Parts: sequence; C-alpha cells; structure tokens
Amino acid sequence: MPISQGQVDALNAKYKNAAPQAVIKGILTEDFPGQVSLVSSFGTESAVLLHMAAEVDKAIDVVFINTGKLFGETIRYKNKLEERLGLSNVRAVMPKPALLDQNDPKGVLWSQNADRCCYTRKVEPMQRALKNVNVWISGRKGFHGGERSSLPLFELVEGRIKVNPLANWAKPDLDQYFEQYALPQHPLVEDGYLSVGCMPCTTPVADGEDVRAGRWRGADKTECGIHMPAGQPGRRSILPPRRQVA
Repeated sequence: MPISQGQVDALNAKYKNAAPQAVIKGILTEDFPGQVSLVSSFGTESAVLLHMAAEVDKAIDVVFINTGKLFGETIRYKNKLEERLGLSNVRAVMPKPALLDQNDPKGVLWSQNADRCCYTRKVEPMQRALKNVNVWISGRKGFHGGERSSLPLFELVEGRIKVNPLANWAKPDLDQYFEQYALPQHPLVEDGYLSVGCMPCTTPVADGEDVRAGRWRGADKTECGIHMPAGQPGRRSILPPRRQVA
C-alpha cells in the first residue's frame, strides 16, 4: 500500500516533542519493525546517530555509499565504528563499474561536472540500495543551513518515509553526546574538516565558516543529490545519463 502524506503528518504529530532516541526507538520497535534502513556517510557527526540506532538494534540495515573517492580515514573510521558499536549489518554499496566506464573512465569527472559525478558515484548507488526500502533514517540537521534549515522529523520523499531524528539538534548537542558516550571522532576533525565527503571535493573549514563550507568549495553546489528528489530546486543537473547502463 502506498505511503500517504497523512501517515507522515501523523508521525510528525506523534513525535513532535520526542528526543531523537525516542524517535529512533519508536520507528524501529513500534511503527516499522524490521522495515527501516539507516543511511550513513560515516562522516564527522555520524557516530551519534549510529550509536542511537545500535542501542536499539545492532542488526539494523546500515547503508554506506562507498563512492571510490572517499578519504582513507573515512573507511578506517567506518571499520572502527562498526566494531565499537557492534553493528552487524552494514551494506557498502559501490558505483556500477559500467556506469563509471561510461561517465568517468579517467576518474576526473569531479573536476569537470561535479553533479554528474555525484549522480554516478552517490545518487544512483543510493537508488539501488533503497529500491526495496520504504522507511529510511537520515543524519541531516537543520543547523547545517541551506536546504536543511527547516527539516521536519518525517518527510514523504519519492514514495518513502524519510526520518530526520537529529533535525532539531545543534552542534553543542552533538558535542555533548560524543562526550557523554566517549564516541571516537573522525580522524580528520582535528585537521579542520567539519564535514567530510569525497576527497577531491572536501576542504578544511576555517574558524567562523559554516559547517559545510568545505564541501564543493567555490562552486554553486551544496548537496550531492541524494537528499534532493528529481524536480526539486538545486538538483538541476543531477540527472541520469541519456543512455542508462544496465
């Protein structure tokens, strides 16, 4: 049965004043048991959401998009968090080799068409990973600004329920949680990387800059596309190739 906006509105009302931990526990054990996936970049803030989910279900389906352009530190951090939190069902999803051959045979598409690169290495793999998923958890937060400024807890996006448990959390909330549970930091944080994506498109952030200022620095681009459905402003060139590779 298709998911309705009414269902999403009811969830937003039900969890209006709930803490993120309560939101996660509720959807995993009451509302959608066995039906939820959590998408994680294993970036600088990811340990918080992963820890909350692991406290409820260590076997939760965790989707990790390995673009082939990530920092080695991110891969090692992923492995460390998996072991530390006891996560037993992390799915690493890679870009299609045939699509890479078609769109990025030399591996430099990021410098020529960042949107096309993001589609090939992140958006299309994500679409495959969520093909049979109706409810998924995102780590987005409103304080990141831009398109994320007015995030609801629950959204209806491309026929799926998207959950943003940390939508209303600020940076101090995250810092406190890291400290409270002695969670390890991403190794690049100490080098000034406040938000980490693919290596060629991520730079350190200076004091006073926005958290995501180091992502696609100098370009009129703030999102990779996985959080921007087709037709939404800002995703003008996040489109599949004219001749899609099977």
